[in-house]
Amino acid sequence: MAGQLTQRGALCLLLFLTPAVTPTWYAGSGYYPDESYNEVYAEEVPQAPALDYRVPRWCYTLNIQDGEATCYSPRGGNYHSSLGTRCEFSCDRGFRLIGRRSVQCLSSRRWSGTAYCRQVRCHALPFITSGTYTCTNGMLLDSRCDYSCSSGYHLEGDRSRICMEDGRWSGGEPVCVDIDPPKIRCPHSREKMAEPEKLTARVYWDPPLVKDSADGTITRVTLRGPEPGSHFPEGEHVIRYTAYDRAYNRASCKFIVKVQVRRCPTLKPPQHGYLTCTSAGNNYGATCEYHCDGGYERQGTPSRVCQSSRQWSGSPPICAPMKINVNVNSAAGLLDQFYEKQRLLIISAPDPSNRYYKMQISMLQQSTCGLDLRHMTIIELVGQPPQEVGRIREQQLSANIIEELRQFQRLTPSYFNMVLIDKQGIDRERYMEPVTPEEIFTFIDDYLLSNQELIQRREQRDICE
Repeated sequence: MAGQLTQRGALCLLLFLTPAVTPTWYAGSGYYPDESYNEVYAEEVPQAPALDYRVPRWCYTLNIQDGEATCYSPRGGNYHSSLGTRCEFSCDRGFRLIGRRSVQCLSSRRWSGTAYCRQVRCHALPFITSGTYTCTNGMLLDSRCDYSCSSGYHLEGDRSRICMEDGRWSGGEPVCVDIDPPKIRCPHSREKMAEPEKLTARVYWDPPLVKDSADGTITRVTLRGPEPGSHFPEGEHVIRYTAYDRAYNRASCKFIVKVQVRRCPTLKPPQHGYLTCTSAGNNYGATCEYHCDGGYERQGTPSRVCQSSRQWSGSPPICAPMKINVNVNSAAGLLDQFYEKQRLLIISAPDPSNRYYKMQISMLQQSTCGLDLRHMTIIELVGQPPQEVGRIREQQLSANIIEELRQFQRLTPSYFNMVLIDKQGIDRERYMEPVTPEEIFTFIDDYLLSNQELIQRREQRDICE
């Protein structure tokens, strides 16, 4: 009884679990459902399909776009999708295989994998600073991109890159660098005449024209030389400007400022005299004044001026021996002849045999050169009235002039005494005893010489040796 239940239950279970069997087909396998198919009853056990390697279309036919499938079947060349067929994929040039490189037709009537061909593309190239690029075919295979830089920049690196089969660009990314120096143009060279009585000229000019060939930015411009509007001395002066751009490139330019001084021929000092000149002494506008040594007086034009024609005005004067007029009515008239020309050393002695007098005259006679250099004239008043004698060199003075001189200078005839008078007629020093010429010269050099006389003394310091 139990055995019967078991056998019946098994049959019922089989009927419950087994649906009506429908023929199986696979797309692309070459098999399609038959219209004359008869239904299989549930009580029949389905049979597994037999594996037949001779069936020409066991799997669907492979077709890969932009590529090719090369298949090898165990049954030969006409069985390209039969069971066990192995196919290898390849893509056309410009395409890359994505998926399985080879597949096999399985017993499940399906291929063991899939694949497709995707077009090769390189990534978009980044833009470069101060430059650009143009490509022949965008980002596709074999497209060539050529780089160029903006005006004023130079390309460093690869000038072109090509999209390769592996989807990468050949070479490396170039850069645009500013290697061109700025453009700078200086003012024209110029020449200018010095102003009257000057050895310089004020010169102006406009700043240089500067332009950068790259980004137009000039960071600084330096000047080597005086600023515009400066006073330039005589001669040629090179003015140089240097401009720098942002990339530290530099460019320089230069021009010349030439200053000329109109000059007259150099004047020669007069015999027994000297010259004092303003400015450089012979430049346009300079004035030269003629002076005579002690014991000489100027005859002619006192001064001459250098004119723009480079010629001196007037004619040169001469220094003639000084003529002293002793035939005057008063001592004042006598002294006026020496005003601003000569210093006076008036010597008074009671008689010619006075030893102080003889000693002093002897020393002075040996120092005539030094006296002349210091523009000094000696007046002698010797003796007692009515035998009193007065003289300047060889010229005799009248009695009334002698008396006025003594009174005016407070010189007594009773004993030896001297007075030193400067060029303005002022009593500067008195002596009651003989003194050496060197003492007199030292006093004059220290206290009575003008600036010009000091210069002359330095130039003539050895003239008496």
